Amino acid sequence: MSLALSLAKQGALTVSPNPQVGCVIVNEACIVGQGFHQYAGEPHAEIHALQKAGKKAQGATVYVNLEPCCHYGKTPPCTSALIQAGIKKIYIACSDPNPLVSGKGIAALRAANIEVELGLCEAQAQTLNEVFFHFIQHRRPFVILKWTMSVDGKTVTHPKDIRQISSEDAQNHLHQLRHGVDAILIGAHTARLDNPLLTVRKENFVGKQPLRVILSTQGDLPLDLKLFDPQLPGKTILMTTENVKSFPSHVEVIAFKKDKTGKIKLQDVLNVLGERQITSLLVEGGMQVHQQFFQEKLINQICFYLSPVAIFSFENKIKLENFSFVKTGSDLFIETRLA
Repeated sequence: MSLALSLAKQGALTVSPNPQVGCVIVNEACIVGQGFHQYAGEPHAEIHALQKAGKKAQGATVYVNLEPCCHYGKTPPCTSALIQAGIKKIYIACSDPNPLVSGKGIAALRAANIEVELGLCEAQAQTLNEVFFHFIQHRRPFVILKWTMSVDGKTVTHPKDIRQISSEDAQNHLHQLRHGVDAILIGAHTARLDNPLLTVRKENFVGKQPLRVILSTQGDLPLDLKLFDPQLPGKTILMTTENVKSFPSHVEVIAFKKDKTGKIKLQDVLNVLGERQITSLLVEGGMQVHQQFFQEKLINQICFYLSPVAIFSFENKIKLENFSFVKTGSDLFIETRLA
């Protein structure tokens, strides 16, 4: 099962909105087939493994980290393929919460006299697909809040200075984080101040750019922002209220009603994204947007970069070095030196 979980991770960047699934087929103590779900809409892990196993799947034992599907979607049901291959036993790490499956796959296998064992490495399997499980259960994206700050809590070097606090290595890590999500969201203030691209920029990048989402209640953003460049790969959506000026046709505008505080209700935003099969959302800022996500209790995960600088005053930025970290109960003790 550990191998099946490891195989499943290979599809992490390409299978959304589907889950990550790996499959291993064993016959007479030898691995005769293995595979993973590679792209949404294409054959599932079980099919890849069965194709490699061929006739050796007869009487074999299967290890898979998620309950096999039993319905016709973009691909035929995996349960039928497993039954036809003549497998004898299957270990399934966890059941699939998708109502189209949800125990029905296990029932179909047992009805075909295949021995089913459920729960091997269940915790690891649930963690691996926590984004998928959240999306299936709530029909809205798994929300990841991200920010960067100095050791004294500053998030910018100067109000008129948009230089990054974080290092080049941290920026590269951020692009890897972006690569793993379906969409990225910022507020109007960040759009104006930073004028970001919100794209994945890394060497040998292959794949789909995340959807870019801008929240702007007034919809009064400059049309020359980089996010509105028609040559920018991927798609940009402006989420605003009814009173908006016209935007270029390549920018999709979605209008919402204001809530009692005059803002766009984030639950409504997430519902719209969920309808578009956006399973994960990286919220990059700014502070007001972060605060609203906290207030509406819509955060699933927090990621932040702690930069080795102390700004204190915007005129005197102090570089630090030789960081060490010690966990002290629920706190984190940090020791450092002046560079």
